[in-house]
Amino acid sequence: MNRPHLFARGTWREQRRIGDVLRRETVGGALLVGAAAIALIWANSPWAQAYTDLAALTVGPASLHLDLSLATWAADGLLAIFFFVAGLELKREFVAGDLRDPARAALPVAAAVGGMIVPAVLYTLINLGTDGLDGWAIPTATDIAFALSILAIIGTNLPDALRTFLLTLAVVDDLLAITIIAIFYTDDLSVVPLLLALPPLALFTLLVQRRVRRWWLLLPLALLTWVLVHESGVHATVAGVLLGFAVPVVRRAEGSGPGLAEHFEHRWRPLSAGVAVPVFAFFAAGVGVVGGGAASALTSRVTLGIVVGLVVGKAVGVLGATWLVQRFTRARLAEDLSWWDVLGLSLLAGIGFTVSLLIGELAFGTGTPQDDMVKIGVLAGSLISALLATVVLRARARVYRRIRDEERLDANADGIPDVYQRDV
Repeated sequence: MNRPHLFARGTWREQRRIGDVLRRETVGGALLVGAAAIALIWANSPWAQAYTDLAALTVGPASLHLDLSLATWAADGLLAIFFFVAGLELKREFVAGDLRDPARAALPVAAAVGGMIVPAVLYTLINLGTDGLDGWAIPTATDIAFALSILAIIGTNLPDALRTFLLTLAVVDDLLAITIIAIFYTDDLSVVPLLLALPPLALFTLLVQRRVRRWWLLLPLALLTWVLVHESGVHATVAGVLLGFAVPVVRRAEGSGPGLAEHFEHRWRPLSAGVAVPVFAFFAAGVGVVGGGAASALTSRVTLGIVVGLVVGKAVGVLGATWLVQRFTRARLAEDLSWWDVLGLSLLAGIGFTVSLLIGELAFGTGTPQDDMVKIGVLAGSLISALLATVVLRARARVYRRIRDEERLDANADGIPDVYQRDV
């Protein structure tokens, strides 16, 4: 019996879909980086107070307890769109994607779990005996848009299987992060609003199961569900995930038209990647790094725990879980891949920007002494992880480019026409 290959090439249809997602996430990642850079520059400029005042500007009806600051609207409102798209992607992966196969799902699930446990343990050990323990989950998240955009820039010659694995790992990572937020960062739970959220959610589910696409029916139900979940004390982004899970996913034959999940993902992903995540990054990443406050933040245990968790914990967790799957199951690495490739992806998984900043706000609150520590830790850890991953993966890309050049020369020597060389 053949042993399944880890990181082996998936189905052609899955590769095509992964490629489409990668192209969209690359643009979103660039916007994310740009928004974060603008926030950092503004927060350290002579007009820093204007940035702070803008983030604290309160809008919304007080009667519905929705008189929130712009920064809170970005975290609770706009990120619900991001998590709605994540919910669609999660369901598609487990229903119609390659993750429906347990043999294919085992590796990214194990890698994501390892990439969650080890950073949390390292952070906890560093912060034992301090008031920073509430932030144990901050370094457990991987930012899919940021990581994929960097991989797209540096990994043009890397095998497609590595890109597929990173996307799948990030999808599972999102599911774990959502679970953590729902269970560990829900304070003062109000049961009545949570129960009242069930009827509009159920009606939304019924309509989408019947393939209803009328926005004037679905959008009010989605907004009502979001408001009631927000009122219950559960973080409102969980409503986005539940709504995404409600949309049906159909395993379709080649050539058939897109289903409702594909339709919603096509419509909402540009808004998520192009508006929701960059706006959240703009309000979340603005931290003063000039002056003594930044120096003290860099030496705090909270900052150190986040940096070590993202840089060391993610790499050890993802790489270690992958090795354990290979060691104790019948799976093994594909023959044309190296453990250096896995190390590069493990380092890339340490880019925990969007969800890490969100969990930091939930753990310590905006404007608290730990808030700047969290932001500096997430920014520093993500930057170090990105730089280390770039070094490793660029070296691997040169190796693969050299191999392909040699194959092309061999093909020319054998008289194979140029039109076929792409498939050699």
